[in-house]
Amino acid sequence: MLDVLIIGSGGAGLTAVLAAKDISTVDGVGLGNASILVVGKAYPTNSQTSMAQGGMNAALGNVEEDHISAHIADTIKSARELCDEDMVRQMCADAPKTIQWLESIGVPFSRLDVGGLTSDDLRSESSAGLTPNIKTVAQRQMGGASAKRACYAQDYTGLKILHTLYDTCLKENIEFLDEHYFLNLVTEDGTAKGATFLDIRTGEVKQIHAKSVIIATGGYGSLYHGYTTNAYGSTGDGVAAVLRSGGAVSDMEFVQFHPTALKSSSILISESARGEGGYLVNSEGERFVDELKPRDEVARAIFEQFQNNQEVFLDVRHLGEEKLMELLPQEVALCKLHEHVDPAKELIPIKPVAHYSMGGIDVDYALEVTGIKGCFAVGECSNAKVHGANRLGGNSLLEITAFGKFAGENAYKHAVYASNKKADDKQLQQDKKEIEAIYKKENSLNFYEKRESLGKLFYEKVGIVRDNVNLTKAMEEVIAMQVMQTKMGLSDKNRENNTNLVEYLEFQNALLLAPAIISAAIARDESRGAHYKVGFEAQDDEKFKQHIVLQWKD
Repeated sequence: MLDVLIIGSGGAGLTAVLAAKDISTVDGVGLGNASILVVGKAYPTNSQTSMAQGGMNAALGNVEEDHISAHIADTIKSARELCDEDMVRQMCADAPKTIQWLESIGVPFSRLDVGGLTSDDLRSESSAGLTPNIKTVAQRQMGGASAKRACYAQDYTGLKILHTLYDTCLKENIEFLDEHYFLNLVTEDGTAKGATFLDIRTGEVKQIHAKSVIIATGGYGSLYHGYTTNAYGSTGDGVAAVLRSGGAVSDMEFVQFHPTALKSSSILISESARGEGGYLVNSEGERFVDELKPRDEVARAIFEQFQNNQEVFLDVRHLGEEKLMELLPQEVALCKLHEHVDPAKELIPIKPVAHYSMGGIDVDYALEVTGIKGCFAVGECSNAKVHGANRLGGNSLLEITAFGKFAGENAYKHAVYASNKKADDKQLQQDKKEIEAIYKKENSLNFYEKRESLGKLFYEKVGIVRDNVNLTKAMEEVIAMQVMQTKMGLSDKNRENNTNLVEYLEFQNALLLAPAIISAAIARDESRGAHYKVGFEAQDDEKFKQHIVLQWKD
């Protein structure tokens, strides 16, 4: 029986496993060398973490004066105060030492030119075992921030962090089980005892027993299929599993729309492009918004331009090709590849699309899931109540690393005192029957077409600007899709490497979560932050600051 089972191999999961291993090897603590396993649907380097390009917030004050208190204030303001100030304070206060820890394992942050030393010199010192001082880490401005606070590695920040975490896990001999799709939690008397998985390669359904479980499976942004920066697999699998197991979710209605995605492909163009001085202009070449306002305000301003029959473009031509290639090489490559424009010479056509899930699995101060003991959730799948109604740019990478460590430590501590008794195989047998039933289902309706329809429905009716009439229509259409599921099956009946089956299961989870998002949006009369609800413009702080919690009870 494992001590700690970590589900999800992105930045949050990898940080959690390193923290759990680290605390377990301290002399005199509990389990000694704990047995820990990381299980992922894909491979660690394929994680959504790699899409966090712009930077990671920490009040280092390297470029201009900054303080932790200002970071806290900016986070609360962006969240529209729909957050837990204690959790925000913990995250922001932990930021500088989190940067120091990432430096210590080799994350190649971009550098300031300090004392004549170049970035290459500082990286050489780091590779030689001499950890550079965090006061040399370069920082840039992000939307909603009162200072240049985002530590970055060109515009590959999330990718560099992810790869460094994975490299460190390999050095630490962490055990991985890749290509295993998370089906359900195994619980007894409200306590997590492990989980069930579909082995994608073989088609076998397995049960893994564990004293503690950490869910780090990412968000649910791909419900907006075709209108999101997220990968197809970001269907909230962990969030759905918690709901089915009797755990709680909260604030599901808050989905952040990133202002700048490429118009044709919805590929993200990082906020760093605006942080480095990029402009937003309409078809007439006019700037219409302060580009460094919080994301919700910028996205809504772009939406208003669309309503006035204007196209919107990101203009970085004035930055010059040399600076673009130094600071934003990935953005340049993405524009050329997906939009066939050269940012150094041409305007970049953009649109706002769904980007980040602020809501998710409801957790307490220890990141333990509400309603399920011994189960912890961290990262985008988790609602630790630090992002509220609108996440501050640069705080996602901070959350997965600062809270990833916290979740790993807490899960290990739970395992120290947890029972060694394994759960029965009731959940395993149930999941085997359900998979067999899917293979036998009628396949007269193409669920891929319904996935496209769901994405368009959500973008148009559960998008940046909402109203109760359209939300109600969206709910009716989702319920109709749920009824149609009886006629949706598989075209591929193979057992091995069946991506058709995995995508069907993902679509099932999307249809499970869709009503939760819509019902929460209807219940919250006043919307601030990530979206704007027509007809409820008057502010009521007392009502707005209440979290909408959903939980299935037997």
